[in-house]
Amino acid sequence: MSAAPTGPVATADAAPTGYDIAPAGVEQIVLGHGRHRLGAWRAAPASGVTRSVLVAVHGRAMSPGYFAGPVAPHTSLLAPATSLGHTVLAVERPGYGLSRAALPHGLPLAEQAGLLRRALADYADRHPVGAGFFLLGHSDGGKTALHLAGESWSGATPLDRLLGLDLNGCGWHYAPAASHFPDTLGGGAGELNWGPLRLYPGGTFRASRALLREVPAAEEAETGRWPARFPAAAARVRCPVRLTFGAYEGWWRLDRDELAAVAASFTGTRRPAVERLPEAGHNLSLGLAAPLYHARVLAFLEECLAAFSDGPR
Repeated sequence: MSAAPTGPVATADAAPTGYDIAPAGVEQIVLGHGRHRLGAWRAAPASGVTRSVLVAVHGRAMSPGYFAGPVAPHTSLLAPATSLGHTVLAVERPGYGLSRAALPHGLPLAEQAGLLRRALADYADRHPVGAGFFLLGHSDGGKTALHLAGESWSGATPLDRLLGLDLNGCGWHYAPAASHFPDTLGGGAGELNWGPLRLYPGGTFRASRALLREVPAAEEAETGRWPARFPAAAARVRCPVRLTFGAYEGWWRLDRDELAAVAASFTGTRRPAVERLPEAGHNLSLGLAAPLYHARVLAFLEECLAAFSDGPR
């Protein structure tokens, strides 16, 4: 893949020289203050009016470019979201990218969520957020997003309002083929991560090398503990939730009873919808099914916005 041109960079919170290069029209910004600053890519509506802020949280060993259509522009989340008036913040999780030097071992998932919550509060102090924030989390980023959704969101004002949570490739119990940690992660996880090659645009695997990052040790250590921690994390969520798994998802148990149990774990909100997306693998936003998945994410965001049209409920 040829190098993408550098996009415009924000002034007040400009990213330092040498930061990952974003596509044209995407700002590279810094969230938060002090040694625990986080990098992010920001794509804003051309109108300059923000209806909401969609916070996209990348998965294990990935980076913000995952959401930007690195091979096929029509697979990007950024363009359809901004065309509907939403600002997209594709954030680097703690221990990745800009924060790697300050957090060489990363942070446990719950602590990642706390740091992201503070970073979003800092963002809201300086930028319009419209009706509030909406979270999209992929895979291990979905685990962080789930913890983040369980943080304290009063909903009293848009800057402290969480509209909804959309998770993909993030379940409860690992499938038998995926549960042999750390051996699964040390090699042989390719089929679990991708599924059939035909599900992705040509050149995806070559281009995806530029997206890959080293997994922080603190995050790696938490992988096997997730099934024990999922129920409590899900029970703390109060906003609407939607979950999506590709038809060729290999990491998670997805039988009928398991999916029913996953949905039933969200006891603090209405029972979430759980969808299996046809012709899709684990990396939904890189696949040929990405436009369909992103369209359904944005439709869910519209539902969440409608629920807040007369104020928080």
